[in-house]
Amino acid sequence: MSKSTRLAAIVLALAAVVIAGGWASRGMVLSAAADEVIRKFQAASCEQLQAQKDEPPSLIKRAAVGFLRADPEARVAFIDMIAAPVLNKMIECGMAP
Repeated sequence: MSKSTRLAAIVLALAAVVIAGGWASRGMVLSAAADEVIRKFQAASCEQLQAQKDEPPSLIKRAAVGFLRADPEARVAFIDMIAAPVLNKMIECGMAP
């Protein structure tokens, strides 16, 4: 399964969970989405991350960000999961102070 297909499946599952309203399921989907983001950052070179930073966001990414903007609890949980590994990689790459 390609990365974009896997991310699309996660976003669709997240949307379904939000509609259903189950926090236990939502936590599992948030965890899967966070794992995918962390894998992306850990696998990418600094040059790849810099190039991706300048690209317009995909439809999937816009949907995920829209969901996180609309659900503050999910946003906090997601940020708590990805903050350390993503920020560490950004610091290594000179993308964060």
